[in-house]
This record gives sequence, structure tokens and C-alpha cells, in this order.
Amino acid sequence: MSWRRWARPLALVLPAVLLPAAAAPGPAGPAVERPVVERPLAERPVVGRPFMERPVVERPFVERPFVERPFVERPVVERPFVGRPVVDTDRGRVRGLDHGTHRSFEGIPFAASPTGALRWRLPEPAPRWEGVRDAGAPGPRCVQLPAIGPGGPSGSEDCLYLNVTVPSAAPARGTAGRAVMVWFHGGGFVNGAGDLYRPERLAVRGDVAVVTVNYRLGVFGLFGHPELGGAPGFALADQRAALRWVRANADRFGGDPGNVTVFGESAGALSVCAHLASPASAGLFQRAVVQSGSCSTAMPPWSLLPTLGAYEPFVPERAAVSDGARAAARLGCEGPDRVLDCLRRLDARELATPELMQTFSKVPYGGSLLPVEPRRALEAGRFHRVPVMQGSTRDEMRIFLGATLAVYPMPDGAAYRARLERSFGARAARAVGAAYPLAAHPTPAVAWATLLSDASFTCPTLRDSGALARHVPTYAYRFSDRGAPNFTGLPQAPGLPYGASHGFELPYLFELAPLTPPQRALADRMIDYWTAFARTGDPRSPGSPPWPRFDPRRPRALSLAPGPSGTHPADTRTAHHCTLWDTHGTRPATRP
Repeated sequence: MSWRRWARPLALVLPAVLLPAAAAPGPAGPAVERPVVERPLAERPVVGRPFMERPVVERPFVERPFVERPFVERPVVERPFVGRPVVDTDRGRVRGLDHGTHRSFEGIPFAASPTGALRWRLPEPAPRWEGVRDAGAPGPRCVQLPAIGPGGPSGSEDCLYLNVTVPSAAPARGTAGRAVMVWFHGGGFVNGAGDLYRPERLAVRGDVAVVTVNYRLGVFGLFGHPELGGAPGFALADQRAALRWVRANADRFGGDPGNVTVFGESAGALSVCAHLASPASAGLFQRAVVQSGSCSTAMPPWSLLPTLGAYEPFVPERAAVSDGARAAARLGCEGPDRVLDCLRRLDARELATPELMQTFSKVPYGGSLLPVEPRRALEAGRFHRVPVMQGSTRDEMRIFLGATLAVYPMPDGAAYRARLERSFGARAARAVGAAYPLAAHPTPAVAWATLLSDASFTCPTLRDSGALARHVPTYAYRFSDRGAPNFTGLPQAPGLPYGASHGFELPYLFELAPLTPPQRALADRMIDYWTAFARTGDPRSPGSPPWPRFDPRRPRALSLAPGPSGTHPADTRTAHHCTLWDTHGTRPATRP
């Protein structure tokens, strides 16, 4: 696969985390039915105009035999367990694993398999099953591209499964249950899966229930077409279906369905932003954590490769619909009607090409489910009134730039200045170059990566935090451990240490890589912050370092690094640099 094909989505793709997974075995044994009781949730108001639910327009489907070819199976890695607990969900009983300190229930279907006639339809309820379904291994991952380098697609369309991890001890008496944290994975909307993230330490130390979720990716999750009546955003709809499952079932696992936190990183963070702005997500969560993917995240033009323009992760619905019509024609499915019937008969491999997966890797807005671009919704105050914690890493863009230096090198100051002019024009390049001088950085690549990190992540995060803080409690952080483990599999680029790069905070929340004792202490502190926020909407607890609520007039973020925490000393400089960037976060305010 060429660099041209995979570098564009790389800007928001979580690097690969190579962990094993396997499909859950089929059901077995008798079932005991139990009535489903849903606790009423207080509706969270959405500021803005009322919206009308617009139905997805679909033509009648002509049934044809559908054969899904299996993709390459992943090996099953057995984890030790001491028992097989059974929980009665609203669709049937599931048998998980008791690992001593925690219990896991994996591969639970939260919606019907979106295959055949259900491809490109909003998720439908999972069918009930008889007996006890084995929940000892994850379900299949959604069809996806490899996270790094060349290779064909993997996964299955039958992928709408989630995983639940809870402490083995019973919840505290006199409470409604543990806080529930629902994780949306990253991967640029073209790869990733919930089972890649092992949350047992987060669940046990934080005394919370953790749910990790699969959702449709690429052309299967973000496709648009005139016959669909637009671009419904199936990926977000899948996540919303998982949240409805949590509302119906959290108490059965010892969780509190009225205290749900959505959190995610990269594409998962963009998903959280979209739910904050989506009227359809009202009442499904009470807190939100946004990690390295604010509603305003963007990338300046030509920042990684000469072939790339400015990148923004949200696109107008009409653009996705036009792309869908062109894609259908190239696949031989065109005509005045029944195009979707033709497309649904295609094998998943014919659709899971790098071109199609990457074309449909941006979230459409302008429809009934996401009527307004999320950053505009935040600016206008049209979002759900829930506490928000959000932040970024100190060196976000280093790993992305490092992956492209081999084909687009930056050996000296002349190359740095040329890239500045190519991206911003001669006049603006002088202003940007003065703010990010070569003399202040060890190599041109480090200078360019610093510029990109501010423009693409740090400044958009500060901007969004200011918009949020005018209405809801908001807490900002910056992950700054430049010794964080590189768990991605990408080799070190010459002259560009990865430092605290994109996604490098994840091993501190999930079991992804070994940590040194000081890093383990930081991980404990971060887990305490994250889970305190999930319980109360405030990450602070007795004895923790001061973490003031975000103030737009004096923007500051808590520094997360081994050793003492504190308000980040460079925020004044960062805030000054952020005046360079316009509200899109992609070009300087002083245009050429």
C-alpha cells in the first residue's frame, strides 16, 4: 500500500496495539427469562433549537443469498480464571470469567449483526438467545485496515460486541452501583477494537465498571448515499446502541446506569465530541472524557506529505453522499434506484479497500443525528450539559511525522522553511517561523512536530475547553511523560524522539506495556483522576494535587508526568502561540 493511500488517515489513527482476540463460542444450556427493568434517567438539556428526527430513506431489499467469507482468525490467548459467573442480561444469560480481583464478560452482542440486508442500516436490537451464552472471549473485530504498513483487511461485519470488566467484590452497600465508564477506541475510524484495551487495573483500582465497545469502521460505518437519505453515521449509531445497552444492563453487573462516563482517545475522542453535540445522545451519559481528539482537532495543509491538504475529521453530510454516489458507480452499482441492493450483495472484501475505507473515515454532520459540526456546536453552547475532562499529549504529532520522514525528509533549515512556505504561504510562514524558531529545537523535525502538535491538538483542545467551561465544569490536562513506552511497533525516526506522542498515555490507563515504578505511580494517579471524575464529575480527591477548573481567561492544564503534578508552566507560552491559528486550527490567522 502506497504512502499516498495511508498517510491521510494516519493523522488521527491510534498506532497498532497487537493484542490477541477471538470470537465468542455459541450459546449452550437452558435459559431463565427475567423481565427487563430500565431505570428512568434524568434528561440532560440540549441548548439550541428543537430538531426533527429525519428517517433514513431506504428502498425495499430483495433477499439474495449472502455468504460472508471468513477473515483470518486470531489466536486465542487463555487467561487464568477461578470461576464462571453468570449474569442475566436483557437479551439472555452470559457466562464470564472470574479472575480473582475482577470479572470479565466479553463478546456480548449489543445489536443485531449488520450483515446482508442490515448492512448500512441503523443498528437493530440483538436477538434473544436461549441458554447461557459463553462470554469468555471477545467477539470478532469490525472489518478494518491494518494499523501500520501494507496488508489486506481483517475482521468481520458481524462485530457489534462489547466487553464488561468489573471488580469481583460487590458494590458498596447503600449505593446505586459503581460508576460506569464506556470506552470508544481510536484508530482513525479505519481500525481498532474494544478488546485491544485491557481495563482490569482501571476497574479494580478505580472501583468502576468498564465497558469497551466495537463499532463499524470506514465504508461500513460512515458511508453516505442518496438512497440512504444522507449519511446517517452508522459508527456513532452503533456507539449509541451500546450506550442504550449499558442503560438497560449496567445494574445487572453492579453498575449504576444513571452514572455513565463516555471516554475515548483519538477517533474515540472525536466520537465523544460528536455525542456531546448530538441531540440523539441526550440522557445516555453524565460525564465525558476527551483524550487527544477535541471537537476542533485539525491538521494544517501539507503537514506530513506534499500530497495532503488541510485535514478535518468532520465533513458536511452532502460531501459523504457525493462520495458514496461516486463510489457506487466505480463498483458497478449505478442507476436511478436500487443501488443499495447492488452494494449490499458485494462481498465485504470488495468494499474494504484502502481507498474506500479512508474516503469514509470522516464523521458526517448536517443530518438529524448530528445536525451541527461539533466545534460550531460548542462555540454556540449547543451541547449536553455534562462535566468534561479533556487534554492532549505534549508531543502529539511526533509519531505521525516520524512515520513520513523516510519519504518526505526534513534534513535541514532550508527544508523546514520550504515546508512552512508550502503550508502557509510566504508572509504567514515568517510569523509561524518566528514563533517556532529552529534555534529553539534540536532538529528541524522536532521544530515542525512542535508546530503541528500545537496547531492540531494543543490549541484546539484549549479552544474547546474555553467554550465548554462557559457552561459546564471543565478540567484540562496535558500528558508530558517524554519517557513513555513506545508500544506502537513503529521504529524510532532519526532526529525525532517520540517523547509523549499521540496515544502514549494509554498504557497508564490500560494494560498495554510495561511501566517503570515512577511511571506506575503516575498511572495510579491518572486512574484515580479518571475514576474520581467518573464518580462525581470532579477529578480531584482528598490529598490530590490542586487541579483548578478550566478558566478561559487564564487557560491552564494539569501536567501529568512522573514526579509532582502541577499546573503546566508553559501554558502562557502555548496560549500566546495559539493566537496564530484561526478557529479551524489549520491555518495562521495572518493569511498570505
